[in-house]
Amino acid sequence: MLPIVLLILVSFIFCLLLIAIPYFFGPKDLNSKAKASDYECGLAPKEKKSTQISVKFFLTAILFILFDIEIIFLYPFALAYRDFLEMEQALGILFAMGLFLLLFIFGLWWEIKSKALDWK
Repeated sequence: MLPIVLLILVSFIFCLLLIAIPYFFGPKDLNSKAKASDYECGLAPKEKKSTQISVKFFLTAILFILFDIEIIFLYPFALAYRDFLEMEQALGILFAMGLFLLLFIFGLWWEIKSKALDWK
């Protein structure tokens, strides 16, 4: 218990030091001309444009992550299925994985049917 309390105390003191050192030793002039300018790089902006990114890009990224994680769940099943066969629990785990694959295939069917990946 003592090492954990000591670690928390040292971490807390370290955080306080990281906040206090710049406050006491840092520059005091916060309202300089450079800080008041639009960009601190020294170049004046020519014109302001708002970049519009299609929502389909984000939808594709989310769907990729979703289906990628589902595929990751299939790998441990494939490795452990032989162990379940030896323990005579293969039917139960096969049913669970079948349900999982059914949901996966339904999600893929819905994605194709709703044309979520069409970029037209």
